[in-house]
Formats: sequence, structure tokens, C-alpha cells
Amino acid sequence: MSLQNIPMNKEDKVPKYEKIALDIAFSIVNGEWKVGEMVTGRSTLAGKYAVSPETIRRSLALLEELEVINVIDKKGVLIKSKDAADTFIKEYQSKDRILSMREEIAKLMEQKKAIEDSVLERLDSIIEQAMLLRNIGIIYPLELKISTKSHLVGKSIGEVRFWNHTGATIIGINRSGHLYLSPGPKMVFYANDIILYVGNGSRISDKVKRYVNKSR
Repeated sequence: MSLQNIPMNKEDKVPKYEKIALDIAFSIVNGEWKVGEMVTGRSTLAGKYAVSPETIRRSLALLEELEVINVIDKKGVLIKSKDAADTFIKEYQSKDRILSMREEIAKLMEQKKAIEDSVLERLDSIIEQAMLLRNIGIIYPLELKISTKSHLVGKSIGEVRFWNHTGATIIGINRSGHLYLSPGPKMVFYANDIILYVGNGSRISDKVKRYVNKSR
């Protein structure tokens, strides 16, 4: 078993001494080195792996701590346990998989943020175009005031799934004269808010009215 064959997803991030310890463990599990066998000392191993004696010392110290081997001064390395070597390999592979999943989740979170940013950017563009077209009479946002009895009061935009129920997209909320453009899903509806929305279809206004005016 060579270092290149160690099953790691992020091999370049693994310390050299740990990779060597894994390689030695693989050699024990594969029967290249047998339990009870005495392996030559640090200098020979350092030459085999082309590393410093200090790196080999750290590798052997790790394996000795895990009871895979015993380091005997002036004699060499005694292979102690094949089972301990196998356990070390499996635990290391398990840790590597967890780290890989963590990195995959981080990448997915970055992708999610990029998608959300892209959606907001396009929504801002829709709002700008709607406002411009409103001035020339081609298209304009529709408006509806939320009554005090509406079931929307006290709930967030994301919670009520406005688009799913109406097919309309909220592009702004007018609250006491202050216009909140492109409100996020966490924004909560208040009584007397004026919803600005756009949507396709001649009956979109009726759908929105029915949904917004549902009582609590």
C-alpha cells in the first residue's frame, strides 16, 4: 500500500506523519507486516518514506499511543495489533467522510446564497421596470390594504406563502407612508399595510383580495 492509495478526499490537507501512520497501518492490516514482527528502526523508515526522522518519530508515536505498535529502543518497531491498526484506519476514514460532508454542506450554503442573491437581483429589476412602466401606462403594481381582521396580520411573508396561494409577487409594502421595496420573507404583515404586487392573469386581483381578506 502506497501513500497515493490512501483513501482520502482531502489528502493534501492531511499531515505527512499521519499519512505515514496510515500507510503503516495498511501494511499491518494487509499482512505485509505481521503481528510479532520486528520492523527496522526510524532511520530506515525515514529513508523509505523520504521524510525526516522526526516525522517518522511522530508517526510511530501516534501508532504506539493507539497500541498498534511498540517502539523498542535500539531494536526497532514491534508490530503489536492488527485489530488496532484496522480500527485506526476505519476511524480516520470516518472522520474524513465527516469533514468532506461538512465541506459539501458549506458549498451548498454558498450556492443557496448565490441563488437567493440572484432572485433578489431579478426581483429588484422587476420592481424598477414596473415602476417605470407604470408611468407610461403599460403595467403597474396593484395595491391592496390589509384589514385589521385579515389572517395575514402578525404573520411573515414566508409563513403565509403568498405566491403559492395567489400567484402574485409582492414587490413592496407601504406602511404608514414608508415604502419597503422588495421585502424579505421574514417581514411581518401589520394591519393597514398596503401590499404592492404584480402578477399575470386577469383574475389575479380577485385571487389576492380573497386570500388577503380571509378572516383570522
